[in-house]
Amino acid sequence: MKKNFIVFCACLLVFCIVFAVSCTKKDAVEKLTVWIYDSGRIEALTEIGKKFEAEYGIPVEVSLVDLTQVRNQFLLASGGPECADLAIIPHDNIGPLVENGMILEVNLGDKRGDFLEPALAGFSYNGRLYGVPIAVENIGFFYNPELVPVPPETWDEAVRITEELKRQGRVEYMFGCPDATYNMYPVYDSFGGSIFGKNPDGSLDGTDILIAERGFVQGLEFLANMVRRGLIPETIDWESAHVLFESGKVPFAFTGPWALPRFKTSGVPYVITTFPGARRGQPGNPFLGVQGVIVSSVSPRRLLANTFAVEYIATEENMLALSLAEGRPSAWRSIFETSGDADTLGFNSAGVNAVPMPSVPQMGHVWDAWEAAAALAFSRERPAMAALQNAKAQIESLSK
Repeated sequence: MKKNFIVFCACLLVFCIVFAVSCTKKDAVEKLTVWIYDSGRIEALTEIGKKFEAEYGIPVEVSLVDLTQVRNQFLLASGGPECADLAIIPHDNIGPLVENGMILEVNLGDKRGDFLEPALAGFSYNGRLYGVPIAVENIGFFYNPELVPVPPETWDEAVRITEELKRQGRVEYMFGCPDATYNMYPVYDSFGGSIFGKNPDGSLDGTDILIAERGFVQGLEFLANMVRRGLIPETIDWESAHVLFESGKVPFAFTGPWALPRFKTSGVPYVITTFPGARRGQPGNPFLGVQGVIVSSVSPRRLLANTFAVEYIATEENMLALSLAEGRPSAWRSIFETSGDADTLGFNSAGVNAVPMPSVPQMGHVWDAWEAAAALAFSRERPAMAALQNAKAQIESLSK
């Protein structure tokens, strides 16, 4: 009798342990959480999540979270409920996350060829892929066809066109500067400028800062010279740059998809095309922004999260749904190449060789120093070379 009681207790103990473990596992995979900072994709991602739940029995919860919180929580995450399993972020945020070991490396396998190479490059860090690209975006070169029937191929042509239009009293400037950095990057690029050097494997070397080198300096010298000649306003201002184009006071504009609603509302005629270059046949290239899905490396559900990203999001059907929901060009090659919208085709042509925004941590120190250097050059307080040398020293000091 005593023996039977001991056996019964032992069995009961085993059952309790198994039950507790199963409950723990159930809690661990109760749901997958996805954070996004742009509301446009919530419905599409939720529908993709339903497909995942139908196969795995695990629901997917999609939440709108401020991008700053996404970055901070992923950096501070310890596997607890304070952080999501997956998130959609811009690619230039991955540097610190990779350096701190907070996101998983992604293997797309045979699907890799379905993505645009620049999109993959954007989510690569030290030669490894750390996200599933979803969408790409870049600015384009806008021109007013009522003022300029044929767009210029070089900056010199753009100058000649503007000078003639000014002589006729039809425009005030060539274009306004929404900033002197991100939106003006095609100018620097067209003269051969780069922000960072590269490692032997082709990845960016954040310690090799090139903004005081010849090509970059020539780009700023061109812009500063246009200010001195009265072809570009000295004031660097996002709003006024767009108003100048909307009101027909400039023939050209440097901007992105976010400006389309206001341009359409104003009624200004526009066409989007490639940027002019310092030389014919060598157009300037804008920065490329890539949005994609990252997977938390400390999530207890990271394997399932990775499956959701690679096997469910990364399909042509679901990538098309995400593209239609949010409006940015898709990172999926076949969808990108078959878009028939004139505006999208214009942005795509401008960005065919776009430069992925640097994701190395040092880039965080570049923006303010670069903008300050341009302001000094525009106001003639310092020559372009001296202003950029000062900016370089500032970036190096902050990056130590």
